[in-house]
Amino acid sequence: QVQLVESGGGLAQPGGSLTLSCVASGSIFRFNVMAWYRQAPGKEREWVASFSSVGGRAYADSVKGRFTISRDNAKNTIYLVMNSLERQDTAVYYCYARTARTYWGQGIQVTVSS
Repeated sequence: QVQLVESGGGLAQPGGSLTLSCVASGSIFRFNVMAWYRQAPGKEREWVASFSSVGGRAYADSVKGRFTISRDNAKNTIYLVMNSLERQDTAVYYCYARTARTYWGQGIQVTVSS
């Protein structure tokens, strides 16, 4: 059974930074896609950023230029570096992975507030 465990969330001020981590149980090479999603209060879950199996990265327009997705294969971990945070980035952030099945982490809260 695949487990994805997020960490690194919390409170940040507008303009600040946070880095989220997602550790997978086992090698991340087996996943066709790994990604970050988020869900703000009262809104649907939305895609934030992702890696494809061929290594390409993609970002939602709302975070492009501010967020960076990266990976450490040796640590079975992906990261989301979030800079220039804005209040509308406040959400629960979820790690996502896909093989023939899809897997989600439990989610971690990010709050941007002064």
